[in-house]
Amino acid sequence: MSSSLPGHRELPESQYDLSTYWGRVKQTATITDPRTLFAGKHGLEHAKQLVVAYKKGEIKQMTPDLWKAKKIVDSTLHPDTGKPVLLPFRMSCFVFSNLVVTVGMLTPGLGTRGTIFWQVVNQSLNVAINNANANKSTPLSYSKMAQSYFLAVGASCSVAVGLNSLVPRLKRFSPSARTTLGRLVPFAAVASAGALNVLLMRGEEMRTGIDVYPVLSEKDKAELAAVGRAEADVPSLGKSRKAATLAVGETALSRVFNSSPIMVVPPLILVRLQRTEWLRRNPRYTTPVNLGLILAMSFVALPFALAAFPQRQKISAESLEQDFHGRGGDGGLVVFNRGI
Repeated sequence: MSSSLPGHRELPESQYDLSTYWGRVKQTATITDPRTLFAGKHGLEHAKQLVVAYKKGEIKQMTPDLWKAKKIVDSTLHPDTGKPVLLPFRMSCFVFSNLVVTVGMLTPGLGTRGTIFWQVVNQSLNVAINNANANKSTPLSYSKMAQSYFLAVGASCSVAVGLNSLVPRLKRFSPSARTTLGRLVPFAAVASAGALNVLLMRGEEMRTGIDVYPVLSEKDKAELAAVGRAEADVPSLGKSRKAATLAVGETALSRVFNSSPIMVVPPLILVRLQRTEWLRRNPRYTTPVNLGLILAMSFVALPFALAAFPQRQKISAESLEQDFHGRGGDGGLVVFNRGI
């Protein structure tokens, strides 16, 4: 993100009011905009140059070009490391990275092998995305990552295969109701395993804590700028396990919020469409229709899900461990990177 670039003058955090949900939705829509993927190496370097020029005082005020540059930087660079997130695992590529996997999981009539295959592929992608976008102040070892991966794969496969075998036994329900319930099995597997994946992959953060920083007032920022220092130069107050638990819990919930409409709405609509005369006569259109429904719902759902909680979370220092009491910044608040 732009905060990781050199310069003592911080850019405005957003064009929108991030204290409101709708403001965060609009901000998240800019960060997840897939058009930023086409910036390339040259476009990213140009964007970084503009941002650095502003932070060094060479550009005096925000311009449309500078807002565009900040959008590219924020959607590409990790806020902790300042390095580009690998392209398939950026949130701006999230919809496309998940599209094939989601279509695979929602394919009608999957057998046990197909169900297991797509659940393994989905959890592999989840691990990669969670690791690429996690808070980097507490890195996860490869052994812990492997352990978390296999637990998440086992959980998702168990839920999917177990429910697939259970649904046909529900004789009290009509055949159409059982068909509908069968289409919702992937949602149950993805929602439960997705949340578990985040909790497992970022469990080390909850055990050791993540860095928290004092919230700076405008006066504090001006004083730092006067001596040539930036907000990013302010040292951490220490690692908080309570902040980490909040960050990981909110991220797990946002994954459920994101998967719910994507895994529920398209299959239910497809069930209704398959009963229409048009799709019965043209079954070859089933896959394209399914693909279109998933793609449209993915683009709609992602900003609303990720905006449920702020990425840079501000909370009272008094709500953390005793060590942080009385050490908050402006308004007694501290801030930390929740991760995505």
